[in-house]
Order: sequence, then structure tokens, then C-alpha cells
Amino acid sequence: MYFDKILIANRGEIAVRIIRACHELGITAVAVYSEADRSAMHVRLADEAYPIGPAPATASYLNVGRIIEVARRSGAQAIHPGYGFLAEQAHFAQACQEAGLVFIGPPPEAIALLGSKIAAKRLAESAGVPIVPGYMGDDQSPEKLRWEAARLGFPLLIKASAGGGGKGMRTVASSAEFDAALEGARREARAAFGDDAVFLERLIVRPRHVEVQVLADAHGNCIHLFERECSIQRRHQKIIEESPSPALTPELRAQMGAAAVRLAQAAGYRNAGTVEFMLDQQGHYYFLEVNTRLQVEHPVTELVTGVDLVHLQIAVAAGEALPLRQEELAQRGHAIEARVYAEDPATFLPATGRVALFAPPEGPGVRNDVGLESGDEVVVHYDPLLAKLIVYAPDRPAAIARLRRALDDYAVLGVTTNLPLLRAIAGHPDFAAGATHTDFLVASGLAGVAFEPQHPPPKVLAAAAIADLDAIGFGGTAVQGVDGGSAAPTGDRRPVIDPWRVGPWQVLRDGIRLRYLVDNQEYLVTATQTSTGWRLEIGEAQHEVTVVVARPNQLVLASGDAGGQRRTERFWIARVGSERLVGWRGASFRLARAAALNVDTLGVRAGGARGHAGLEAPMPGTVIKVLVHEGQEVTAHQPLVVLEAMKMEHVVAAPGAGVVRRLPYGVGALVAKGATLVELEER
Repeated sequence: MYFDKILIANRGEIAVRIIRACHELGITAVAVYSEADRSAMHVRLADEAYPIGPAPATASYLNVGRIIEVARRSGAQAIHPGYGFLAEQAHFAQACQEAGLVFIGPPPEAIALLGSKIAAKRLAESAGVPIVPGYMGDDQSPEKLRWEAARLGFPLLIKASAGGGGKGMRTVASSAEFDAALEGARREARAAFGDDAVFLERLIVRPRHVEVQVLADAHGNCIHLFERECSIQRRHQKIIEESPSPALTPELRAQMGAAAVRLAQAAGYRNAGTVEFMLDQQGHYYFLEVNTRLQVEHPVTELVTGVDLVHLQIAVAAGEALPLRQEELAQRGHAIEARVYAEDPATFLPATGRVALFAPPEGPGVRNDVGLESGDEVVVHYDPLLAKLIVYAPDRPAAIARLRRALDDYAVLGVTTNLPLLRAIAGHPDFAAGATHTDFLVASGLAGVAFEPQHPPPKVLAAAAIADLDAIGFGGTAVQGVDGGSAAPTGDRRPVIDPWRVGPWQVLRDGIRLRYLVDNQEYLVTATQTSTGWRLEIGEAQHEVTVVVARPNQLVLASGDAGGQRRTERFWIARVGSERLVGWRGASFRLARAAALNVDTLGVRAGGARGHAGLEAPMPGTVIKVLVHEGQEVTAHQPLVVLEAMKMEHVVAAPGAGVVRRLPYGVGALVAKGATLVELEER
């Protein structure tokens, strides 16, 4: 069997990854898209593209009938589901079979068996794979679950049986928290998977998360492609992955690989999949779950094994035998992946907006799996993953050094990202030492940290000023040298000009003053052109700079020190409305003429009379639960409203005691970021 045309039932970076694999194999790639993705990158790159419905995933990317219809109409012979959406849905794989289409993934029977965490644990136990003590019974009554929780002891985990990606999972520290945690886990599982069955599991303190990549064909061959360390997570979702794991000995690696293969064979598995384990501090491993699909982090395995997993997925689905035997595989070098999300790096709340500039790093050993370009829109309806940065080097220290350099060179302007958090992780000594575990962010002190500096550094102000001067026609010519030029004028007779409006050229003789506002604080830059560049007065200091490169979105400036040493710095530049966005050393800064309202974090804003406050939506989303009523008295930290955005829940709580005076939105309402959800009269 050979495929001439494959439909990719997904979006974002994984759709782009699969489209490129199809093109490498000479296969026509068919994309599908929702109304929100009409001009998305995967649509632009595909050979053919078809609309499948409105923006909400339930009406588009989860619409099985519509996707099957498009596959038939396009003449596709196979469907690749990517990850997420329908990738692990047995009914979708079954629908493909019934429509005469090849599903590029495991059989529907294997998906159904392993998609139930309860059934998968029972299968693992029968295959001799260690499992964590817990309760996996059919009795799902709250009374039974509460009794089993008391039997297991606290702390424990409630987990959705059909879940993945941390959805439908709650950590419970005591019996007093159990009922609320159970309700939340079930609600989230029901919304994400249409199944609110859960199981209980003893909490292993500070475990590592280590997973094994498996690949099986229809001819009875099954291999593993070693492990990936995925311990650094936020909200139970991975953000850093690497291979090999710094925690495994050769003996333990062989044991875990063999266990993963046994389980895959017991399930009648075919195609690519991942068997996930927890590794405790004593070196004991326990089965966690099976992801019956291609993983987000598959590139690190590809880099250390030299195997293209998407190519092999397609070959196996076409009926070919695996071209590799277990003894032919080996890990060479070290690879690390960092996931770049559109989210606040401190609160992990998703962010939306137009990407004014997207400039991923380049260089030897650097791979970027991306799903967007400059000018693309990040919308509220889908997962906030923007791209994946993957680095490869001969050993782990060299890979970490390469990761740090690449993250410093990464620029995303216009939308908030987790790049500051990724840089902090890459630079942390515990990460360098390989001392990682699933609560790494909390233990390392990186959780909830505001990483960006409160005040823009003088170099950033200098770059913004020179970019603005270049944009309005002053200077802009690259010249050589650092020193020289006339002295800056004195006095306060220099005109104040709008940096985005052209002033008379004679202003240059007296200097140009530019004002910037950052978080309501004003910064003044006075620029005077010299024979070699610019002299900039920022605060009490003067800076002599030369423009080496001046492009629409990139600026390279040179400066000198007292010893005559020349230093160059690269800045990424974008303009959004009245704001000038500057990227420098991996950080991003917004400089504006008027301070923008900051509603990135949940806060209280005066609503008129003293003692009144408006609790705002920290992100755009859907109100899925209102826990109070108007006139109700509430206590500090009491949950008031539950929002859902990008498949995650966020609880809006009272900052202090008070009375609920108004609830502008009901369940099901779609709200914008900054919308007042609760008007509270504080006590």
C-alpha cells in the first residue's frame, strides 16, 4: 500500500510538522481549518485546505463526520490525527476504518483499551509492569471514592480515567479537600473527554516523569526508542523534555524499555505510542499511562536516535514492516525540547493576541517546530502552544549551553509568552545538575515569579529611540566607529516631539527628546546625532552608540567602553499601535505614550465608591460555573466564578471578605480579558 494523499486532522505546529513530512515523502497534504484558522500557517503550507466549521473545537476539529466527509471529498486515503483533538479517540479511528480510510495510529481496540487509565493499569499489572497503589474500581459513587481515599491515605491524586495532559487531575492533601477536588476533576474530565470516570492513586512524593517511546507494526514487530525525561511541568503539563534521562542507568533503561514493549504487545498495539512511568527517589518505576499517539516531545527522540517518527508512522500505517531491530538502535548525543506557550510565565494563564514579530533562533544543533509566523493571531479557542525549540549536542552540558544561547536569541513580540520562565529553568543550577522532578518549579522557587525587570534597561530605551528616529527619517545610516561627535547641548530649550511624527530637520542640531511610558512611569531619552552615530542622554548617563544594522524589525547597535572595546547588541523591534515593542536577550518590553490597562493578573480595581471592587477576568474565556449569588456574603479566598480557556479551568476568588453586589455574566457567557465578573463590596 502507498499513500498519495493524507489529510491532517489537526492544526498548529503538529499539523505543520506532518505536512512537511508528507512533502518529504512526495505525498499530497490536505489541511482542515476552522473559521478562526482560515489564514493559519498550516493552511498556507498545505497543498489543499478545507473549512470544517466554526472556531470552537467541538464544532470543527472534533467534528468527526465533517472531517471524514472532507477526507472522502479530497480523495485522501489516510488521516493523520497528530496529537490532541481526536488523536486518542477510538470512535474516530473506527469511523476512519468504516469509511475506508487508514487511520495513522493504533487500532481502535487498542486506543479504547489503553485510553482508559483504569483498564490500562489492569493490563499493565497483568503484563508484569509495576503500578502505583490506588483504587480503579467500577463503583464511582462519591461515598465509595471517599472511603477508598481514606483507605489509601493522603496526599493522593484524583485522575480522569479517559484523561491526559493534566486535565481532570487534582492533588488532594486532606479529607476536607476531597469532595471539592472530586467535583472539579469530574467536571473538567467531562468537558474535555465526555467521560467523568476517575480513579485514585497514592501520591508519590517528588517523582520523576520518564516515558518510553514505542513503535509497532502489523507484522508482530515492536521496538522501543529509549526514554524521555519530562519531569519539569506546570499544571501537570510538560514544558521541558530531554533524552537521555540523566536519572537512568543502562540497566534501568533496559528494564523500562522492555516493560513498555511488553505492555504494547499485550495491548495489540500498532504505530507510535508512549508508555509513561513515574520514577521515585529510590529508582523504582511505576506505570502511569499510555499515550496512543505521537507525543509533543517526539523531536528529542528523533534527534538522539536519527529516526523520523512521522515517516515511520506513515510507513507502518501503509502496511510496511519496521525497518529497524532493537539491537540496531542507540542513543547518540543529547537533545532538549522547550515548549513555547502563549501564557503568562508567572500565573500560567493563557494569552491571546496578534504576534507582531516571531523570530526563533537559528544555528547548528537548533530545530524549531513552529505553527505560526509574524502577523498570525493567537486565539482563545485552542491550546496555547506556539512552538517547540529543540537543541542537540554531543552531551548534556553542551546541549544546555546551546539551549541557553537559543533562548536568549528567541523573540516573540506582541503576545505574552513563557520564554522568561524557560530561560530561568535553563539557567538554574539544579537543572544543570539533572536534579529535576515534577514539582521542580515550586522547589526551585521559579513558580509564580515575575521575571521581566520592572524598569526597561537603558539599552532597551536606546534601541527604542533609535528605531523611532530611523522610522521618522532621522539618521538610519550604519557608520563605523564608536567615539566622536560634538558635545550634547545644555539647557532645556530642546523641543519635545512625538516620536512617531516627523519634526523639522533642524531639530537635530539641538537634540531630539522622546518620552516613553512603561507601567505609568515616564522615561526620557534625548538623542543627538554625532559624526559616527548617536549620543543618548538617559537619566544622568550618556551613551554613545553606532547603528550597525537597521532593518524594519531588527537593530544592531555598537557601543564602546573606556578601553576602546567595541560591544554589539541585537534588538528585535515591532510597533503595535502607539506602542514600541523591543526584544532583547530573550526578554520583551512594551514602551508606549500612554500606559495600557494591565489586567494580566487577577486584581481589584476601584469601581467608584470606596470599598467597592470589580474582579476581572484574567484571560478571555467561558464562564462555566457561578458559585455565589447576588447579595451573598463571602470570605477571603472563597471561589466565586470558574472560567475555562484553552481547555484549562481558572477559579476567580474573593481577595477579601465582602458582599456580592452584581454578577454581570451567567454560565455559558464568553467574556473578554479584563471583563468585570463580580462586583464586590468589601468589608
